[in-house]
Amino acid sequence: MCMGFGCNAAGVVGCRIINSTRERLLAILTNVFVPCNGRFPLLITIASIFIGGIGISFGASFLATLTVLFIVIIGIFMTLFITRLLSKTLLKGQPATFTLELPPYRKPQFGSIIVRSILDRTLFVLGRAVVVAAPAGLVIWILANVNVNDLSLLEYIASFLDPFANLMGLDGYILTAFILGLPANEIVLPILLMCYLKTNLMVDLDNYMSIGEILKANGWTLLTAINVMLITIMHFPCATTLLTIKNETKSLKWTALAFLIPTVCGILICMVTTGIYNVFN
Repeated sequence: MCMGFGCNAAGVVGCRIINSTRERLLAILTNVFVPCNGRFPLLITIASIFIGGIGISFGASFLATLTVLFIVIIGIFMTLFITRLLSKTLLKGQPATFTLELPPYRKPQFGSIIVRSILDRTLFVLGRAVVVAAPAGLVIWILANVNVNDLSLLEYIASFLDPFANLMGLDGYILTAFILGLPANEIVLPILLMCYLKTNLMVDLDNYMSIGEILKANGWTLLTAINVMLITIMHFPCATTLLTIKNETKSLKWTALAFLIPTVCGILICMVTTGIYNVFN
């Protein structure tokens, strides 16, 4: 779980140390509920705009920080809840003991450590990211630049998804951005800004105020912000993580479940949140 805060793909690879197949699968399937570095920027941006944006005082910033922390805690709770649920259904069995023996102390070989870390971890994950990112970038460019009846394919997709997205307290463009963000979580916000600004290239703005103005101009409310933060920690893993899960489990079944479990949880929780919000407003 802790490795997942850096990268969910690295967290999946780190599950190799678990000897029990059952418990290794439990860890792999629930690792995605922990927000990785790719999802933290979106969480922080949204919280800073819609929670911290309530004021410029220390209190407002502290409230935004608490909001992000609360969202992370929800993710950790979902990890434990889904682990418990799976251990009683699909992955029944007796808990295994976990023993980690300390090896004899040896003088560290720094050169070997660096080389093995790069080859076994960094290049492994980066290689899978490149395989996914290149074709995904082409697909996004085509959807944004090919027009039919003066509307881009991206706008057609967003319009199609809009009714379902409204049930989740979102809009079609937000759902489209998350779907097209499958290659990497970092590109969700740039894709969303590209959709709202009707540009042909992904947009990356550093100014919170500018981003906030664009989002609010396109109908974002506090409910939208809350649901976006919830779906950020509860949606399908990025493509690199999915490829890593497929490689580690050697199974399309477990890879599909790793995709579906967080996505279904995110959809249901956003619908419940939207329903409760609408009752009291």
